[in-house]
Amino acid sequence: QMQLVESGGGLVQAGGSLRLSCAASGSLFSINAMGWYRQAPGKQRELVATITSGGSTNYADSVKGRFTLSRDNAKNTVYLQMNSLKPEDTAVYYCNADATLWGSYYANTYWGQGTQVTVSS
Repeated sequence: QMQLVESGGGLVQAGGSLRLSCAASGSLFSINAMGWYRQAPGKQRELVATITSGGSTNYADSVKGRFTLSRDNAKNTVYLQMNSLKPEDTAVYYCNADATLWGSYYANTYWGQGTQVTVSS
């Protein structure tokens, strides 16, 4: 079993900051990558930022220079520091993990339930 617990969403004014966290728990053998995706109303879910087990990061062009993804491997947790927030950042943010569980040969993709981020103008 695998669970992703998200926190840190909320309402903030444009130019403000929020910090999202996502903690993975369960019978984990390894986590290959973790990150965040977001989905605005009427739009497809899109990548925000991901980080691999080797520490490589990938950011959407729209958030580069404003968002920073970090990890705490000991806690199986990732953090998304969001600065200079814009109204267009408003979306439900979903934590994502690519992980292998004990007893499994192959990795699977897991999703959190989502946390709302609303940026007012």
